Amino acid sequence: MVAEIISVGTELLLGNTVNTNAAYLAEQCARLGICVYYQSVVGDNEERLAATIRLALGRSDVVFLGGGLGPTEDDLTKETAAKLFGHALVEDEHTRKRIAAYFERIGREATENNWKQALVPEQAIILDNENGSAPGLIMEEGEKTLILLPGPPMEMIPMFQGGVFPYLSDKVGEAIVSKVLKICQVGESRVEQELKDLIHGCENPTIATYAKTGEVTVRVTARAKTESEAKKLIKPYVRQIKFRFGRNIYTTDEQVELEDAVAALLKQQNLTFTTVESCTGGLLAGRLVNVPGISGVFKQGYVTYSNKAKRRLVGVKKDTLTANGAVSEKTAREMAKGAALRAGCDMAVAVTGIAGPDGGTPEKPVGLVYIACSLRGKVTVRKCQFFGSRRKIRESAVSAALALMRDCILENFEL
Repeated sequence: MVAEIISVGTELLLGNTVNTNAAYLAEQCARLGICVYYQSVVGDNEERLAATIRLALGRSDVVFLGGGLGPTEDDLTKETAAKLFGHALVEDEHTRKRIAAYFERIGREATENNWKQALVPEQAIILDNENGSAPGLIMEEGEKTLILLPGPPMEMIPMFQGGVFPYLSDKVGEAIVSKVLKICQVGESRVEQELKDLIHGCENPTIATYAKTGEVTVRVTARAKTESEAKKLIKPYVRQIKFRFGRNIYTTDEQVELEDAVAALLKQQNLTFTTVESCTGGLLAGRLVNVPGISGVFKQGYVTYSNKAKRRLVGVKKDTLTANGAVSEKTAREMAKGAALRAGCDMAVAVTGIAGPDGGTPEKPVGLVYIACSLRGKVTVRKCQFFGSRRKIRESAVSAALALMRDCILENFEL
């Protein structure tokens, strides 16, 4: 089965909105074993949209249309798709009631144009929107299928998971099972090299790697007649990947992020902690605060951007800063020890570095970051050299700090 993704919206063409939906849909198609050969973006113009849909239907079995389902005049996706299939638009009472309930829930009155969203093509499968007013739609004509989804990711993703994924699973007619292994502190090139024999030596299951800042995800996907058969195909490959990367694999749960894994270890060992950040300016604390229940172990965080703040808030010595500078192993060490002492915590993690684009020297280039972790008086310091934009360097430093926290806990406790 071949699918194609069309993202609708002039704001996407202008670069005002980042098109994350296409990436999500492509990834989900890969999970389903559906090939995606083409993606396109088209503005809010009926003629160009119709031409794009016709082209897609000529070469693909399933066409996703994302966006353009809103109440305004330039929301043309549903109307254009209905014309191409020759389906009339009719008001759906179920959808109208859901729109009314949605506006009542958010405490606003629906405007007249909102009721346009209750008009649906005849014979269409309606996908209820639990997070907005525009329903999704599935339109079938012979062997061709159009799947219309709302543009906002917070509406599109739950709708896909709850309605589209099961629908496509039935159409595929096979059980498709995926398992992910998330690896930290190993680059994508090394992961791919270590798994080269598995990646190229097997067609079912398939093995693919995906990199993001500070980590790599390996996805193993198998197809079989039944789910249990697919799981059997996956099992030996997952075992082999675990053997090759060992403790660098921090989870096999797709929903778990690195901060979740670190927080789970902190809670498991009942370790209170604090953060003290210079170049990351609170990003590390922010990642950890994303985790529900972190308040049970996270006491407080320090942002010590200036030398004065490092001295006053966490007790870094003036002589240390004068002799070594703010970006140094010794300063990072004193930041971590001082923060743990001042906050009365079991653990403290410190980050100090040069995020750029200015401020670097030949001895201390942009991207140089020292990360220190103090765990019950034992301090571990890592020197890192990151590259890229200021934002990329700061995000890389946060990922490395989380990895160091995890390593320190694993090394000091039998887990």
